[in-house]
Amino acid sequence: MCKSKIHRARITKVDLHYEGSIGIDKDLLKASDIYPNEIVQVVNINNGARFETYAIEEAAGSGAIGLYGAAAHLGKVGDLVIILSYGLVDDAHAKEMKLIAIKVDKDNKIKSQKR
Repeated sequence: MCKSKIHRARITKVDLHYEGSIGIDKDLLKASDIYPNEIVQVVNINNGARFETYAIEEAAGSGAIGLYGAAAHLGKVGDLVIILSYGLVDDAHAKEMKLIAIKVDKDNKIKSQKR
């Protein structure tokens, strides 16, 4: 099941020569219930790229969304992305599960949070 989503976050940095991952502002990780090292799917709205990687923590309040390593080929600064995380749940919990949806502004600050 899709457990959380950060919607329309803006990529703020890319670094090809860094350990591969996506860096996400600590405040966004906490609000979306995504843990450091958790596998996430990233969907680039600008170019259609979809890929999986793992989340790493960026400084709280920084608004940072960084593509690192091989993922840096799949987006550029300014691109909008959707970051999704998933969880395995049994049928009983699947019916009760509520998606955590975070919408952010142009600076990747939380505009709304829905459960």
